[in-house]
Amino acid sequence: MTVVGVTATSTMVQKYQSPVRVYKHPFELVMAAYERRFPTCHLIPMFVASDVVEEETSEDGSTNRVERRCALDVDAPRLLKRIAGVDYVYFIQKNTLDRKERTLHIESHNETFSNRVIISETCCYSAHPENDDWTCFEQNASLDIKSFFGFESTVEKIAMKQYASSIKKGKEIIEFYLKELEDEGITHVPRWTPPLLPVSLPKQTSLLSSSTALPKQAAVPAVSIPLATDAMDITFQDVQQDSGTLQADSLSEILPGSSEDKLDADYIKRYLGDLTPLQESCLIRLRKWLQETHKGKIPKDQHILRFLRARDFNMDKAREILCQSLTWRKQHQVDYLLETWSSPQVLQDYYTGGWHHHDRDGRPLYVLRLGQMDTKGLVRALGEESLLRHVLSINEEGLRRCEENTKVFGRPISCWTCLVDLEGLNMRHLWRPGVKALLRIIEVVEANYPETLGRLLILRAPRVFPVLWTLVSPFIDENTRKKFLIYAGNDYQGPGGLVDYIDKEIIPDFLAGECMCEVPEGGLVPKSMYRTAEELDNEGVRLWTETIYQSASVFKGAPHELLIEIIDASSVITWDFDMCKGDVVFNIFHSKRTPQPPRKDPLAPHGIASPVGNNVQLIDKSWTLGQDYSMVESSLTCREGESVQGSHITRWPGFYILQWKFHNMPACSATNLPRVDDVLATLQVSSHKCKVMFYTEVLGSEDFRMACWDVQSLGSMTSLESSHSGFSQLSAATTASSQSQSSSLISR
Repeated sequence: MTVVGVTATSTMVQKYQSPVRVYKHPFELVMAAYERRFPTCHLIPMFVASDVVEEETSEDGSTNRVERRCALDVDAPRLLKRIAGVDYVYFIQKNTLDRKERTLHIESHNETFSNRVIISETCCYSAHPENDDWTCFEQNASLDIKSFFGFESTVEKIAMKQYASSIKKGKEIIEFYLKELEDEGITHVPRWTPPLLPVSLPKQTSLLSSSTALPKQAAVPAVSIPLATDAMDITFQDVQQDSGTLQADSLSEILPGSSEDKLDADYIKRYLGDLTPLQESCLIRLRKWLQETHKGKIPKDQHILRFLRARDFNMDKAREILCQSLTWRKQHQVDYLLETWSSPQVLQDYYTGGWHHHDRDGRPLYVLRLGQMDTKGLVRALGEESLLRHVLSINEEGLRRCEENTKVFGRPISCWTCLVDLEGLNMRHLWRPGVKALLRIIEVVEANYPETLGRLLILRAPRVFPVLWTLVSPFIDENTRKKFLIYAGNDYQGPGGLVDYIDKEIIPDFLAGECMCEVPEGGLVPKSMYRTAEELDNEGVRLWTETIYQSASVFKGAPHELLIEIIDASSVITWDFDMCKGDVVFNIFHSKRTPQPPRKDPLAPHGIASPVGNNVQLIDKSWTLGQDYSMVESSLTCREGESVQGSHITRWPGFYILQWKFHNMPACSATNLPRVDDVLATLQVSSHKCKVMFYTEVLGSEDFRMACWDVQSLGSMTSLESSHSGFSQLSAATTASSQSQSSSLISR
């Protein structure tokens, strides 16, 4: 028997990805400024020395490779340095300058304590793709702390702090040397041109005479306290686009979305606001993950940023709630709400809320006269679902107005202000079904519209308000509660009141202002308009059941299967599904035999009862693959959080079976034993259950050719944009893309 021992080590991994920074200077001039940072740079006190270890130049002089060993004096507690036994941290930096292609690639990694901490960084300078006289800069880095004498958390904090400060200083450094060049009369550096005569430049390995001697350092294991290689290579600059080749206004037209898009620093500043380097990195990495798993329909950057802010830029937590929200929007067609929802007349007459200009910060202003609203009458006349749908349409309209105001005011506006007047609030408003409807609305809005409320002004709060507040406050996020300002009586009219947040000229007339506010005055809803529960159900307006998508559970040993009968050959089976939980393998089979009536799994593995109609098996266990039924597409592994669309052109009539099967972890090929990482991942799953939400449709071949722009051959899965599954409100303009999977194409 072989016993495998695993040593437990603590691991902390941090990653950084920069947006595209643009210098409004030619590449060659930026390179001249960059070279002045060596061998030392007084603008980077921690960068104490550097030696050229090796240098190599191509025969025609177009390519130059330089390897440097750099010493950094890390700003860390003396005690930590004594424990580590080092005074300086050493990094290896490899630069490859391609004068012909006008690029500089930089790779850096730590030499000190490399067995305990791994720091890697890559940077790239290149000519701007749309303006040859500008230079772009991109960078990514990672910090992996495996162990550090029990000070892993301290080292991580020191590293991230110094890394962030170095990023900010990078802009100043290049600008300083560009100004220095200008003062010396150097405003132009000619581009590289091929030599007229053959020139033989021998390869050279040397130490520059101008190098500053590195401090002597005893050989020690290796430290990576700072992700501070950035002090050597970070040269970000927020560019102010002018009327030249690329105009700032055009950024409102260029909405990022395709996998080829890269976020520009000016776009971030203009449309998303001032973000720290690490916040920018979180946005870019989450956006990239969405591009890879939700191709063709990722949310707009403003919406992604809201979810990151709601979880304090914890990318894993933000990704989880964002994926849940995207699935909810897709399942209930929320993106089409503004186009399809028409408020019933009773809402137009008795719902006392509406949009009213904007506040002093340019945020859209929504006014709600809750005290004048007959919540009981509205619930009895419309039901919870219509009220919820109406509130969702208000939030969708709010998102649209934020985008408009961002363009109008020339600065990022991502949330709105809500003014709630409680005059008239009484015990009638505490009617239990009404409070229940309110709590449900708050729950849905909190989950799907985070960080959209910039400020809530509650005016003329009566004595009964504390009772209502006690009921609803537990359902409101703590960050949202901090945005509440509550005024009793006429306190809102004094100093620190309404005029601090809203211009005097637009204060509504019912609050002693001068502006007419076109919000219904409300009043009691006539009882003749009340509806019975049966009448409301029969109208079929329930938000939670009105969906073209179905959901199914997949268990280990119990796949979910869907039967599709094809009468005419060359028909097209299309699908669109989201992996809500777990990983599955997706298969398509053809059978000439008629499957038995759907067999519902009465008892799923582990004794968990399968929900009725939620798990169906069609393929009989006595059937043999290749005889009774055949696979018509290669298997496709679908991971949790992925969105998959595709199609299959049928060759034969008969029965086709779509199957979602539980994905088992692969075993180690050498030993047939599961891998350690897979076992650990399996232990974290509480049950062997996956959940998928799907929509399928069969099209005639002619209809398919009209809907799909590219069908290369029979039996291929081709990216198919479904009119039912786009994100019209939250999606940016995206380019449909496909991903090769064996002989198939799949859009995720």
